[in-house]
Amino acid sequence: MSGKDEILYVVMPAYNEEDNIETVIKDWYRVICENTGNRARIVIVNDGSKDHTAQIVTKMIETYSQLILLNKENGGHGSAVLAGYQYALKKGADFVFQTDSDGQTDPQEFKEFWAKRNEYDAIVATRPDRKDGRYRILVENVLCFILRAIFGVKISDSNAPFRLMRASILRKYINRLPSDFFLPNVMLTTYLVYYHENVKFLPISFRPRQGGTNSINWKRIFLIGFRSVTEFTHLRKEM
Repeated sequence: MSGKDEILYVVMPAYNEEDNIETVIKDWYRVICENTGNRARIVIVNDGSKDHTAQIVTKMIETYSQLILLNKENGGHGSAVLAGYQYALKKGADFVFQTDSDGQTDPQEFKEFWAKRNEYDAIVATRPDRKDGRYRILVENVLCFILRAIFGVKISDSNAPFRLMRASILRKYINRLPSDFFLPNVMLTTYLVYYHENVKFLPISFRPRQGGTNSINWKRIFLIGFRSVTEFTHLRKEM
């Protein structure tokens, strides 16, 4: 099956991204269509935005025929990612790619991932030079420490929002996670490494947030760490 025949679903969660969403869609739409043809779909998972995110996407669908809006009640980034993954699998995706809608990732770097898609079951990004602030870097470091302590896996970047997965490998693990799981990408990365799946880690650039507000602070870092330990410990018992 050629790249033009394979069905790719791009999952992009969005919450109050009216400042970014139009530019992000235009940039990604062009790259995705150029590299994968007219069978690709870009799914914006609107996580109960209170601004004009949904209205902007709805208007853009009139022009961008491969764009889809999936509305859901607000449940956080994790639940939006999982909703997008489940939707893509239900619709018959061969590959699922996930990135965020805040403009921090570079669409041009998708090409290398897509070119290597048949060599691996999953290709996951790492961010060696993050530009999104010391708090978020600290959160990732805490998560990787927790993963090593609980699962015994050594991962340098578990939660990068830039990953291409075969539908078969995503389907293998996604139903192990509750629909409201806090950090699904972190756990999917952990499964891939823990079970020695054919996964490749590739570095990407990571720009400052292009709009909106950074919600990470010391209190939130503590809450993320506490909730992560609780949820990861429960899943570890099932492995």
